[in-house]
Amino acid sequence: MTHQRLLMCSARYFRIDYEINPYMHVGVQPDVEAAITEHENIVEAHLAAGRKIEFVDADPSCPDMTYTANAAVVRGKRAVLATLPPERAAETPHHRAWLEAHGFEVASTRYAFSGQGDALACGPVLLAAHGQRTDVRAFRTLARHLDYEIVPLRTTSSRWYDLDLAVAVIHPSVLAYHPLALDSRSLRTLRGLGVDLIEVAPAEAAAFALNLISDGRTVTMTSGAPRLAADLRSLGLAVTELATTELRKGGGGIRCTALTLDNPV
Repeated sequence: MTHQRLLMCSARYFRIDYEINPYMHVGVQPDVEAAITEHENIVEAHLAAGRKIEFVDADPSCPDMTYTANAAVVRGKRAVLATLPPERAAETPHHRAWLEAHGFEVASTRYAFSGQGDALACGPVLLAAHGQRTDVRAFRTLARHLDYEIVPLRTTSSRWYDLDLAVAVIHPSVLAYHPLALDSRSLRTLRGLGVDLIEVAPAEAAAFALNLISDGRTVTMTSGAPRLAADLRSLGLAVTELATTELRKGGGGIRCTALTLDNPV
């Protein structure tokens, strides 16, 4: 069972200073106190599910640092750092320092790479997206340093700028996905994996329903996706639904706020 150890970062300095995805608008600022409350509620839900939360210190000059999923991707005691857009590059030294201080062997790539946002562990394979914020050439470093079999996927537009808005790993044998978010080759790849698939409706996908965390027993997800929540409960999973109205203004949801530290080798 994974997602029992997560790295998070306070939303204290969360704001919109730039626009690097379609959801960000500098003229539509979040209510910071409400965003902090949303973030604290996510932390409490993880703790209630028995997950261990660790924190990297927030930097006032890094308004997106609360989206720690973009920091890296981790397997065992190895990590590959993200190569973030210039607007977020100042986050990376903090991520490197935290990972190294906690005993991770850290590698990096010179190619664009959106960290866990575009790299979802699914048992022994890594579902990895390219074409928006990740360069396909970064996959070589992921395969070599983390010893994953890479399953390449491609999203259809910047609405799905990271894979974790389009696909969710519920369990290594169960994936949820939105078919309109993936190109035809990627759909064939996903449907050929031999896992059970849950199709998510357009309205629920647009509400960041797929940006969730599942440890195989409990799913923590945004509210406003009743069909997906019901599908998950029908599998015997506990489902916690939380508001993410303010955090969504930066283009992120529940999955975006936590980097998984316990993907097994």
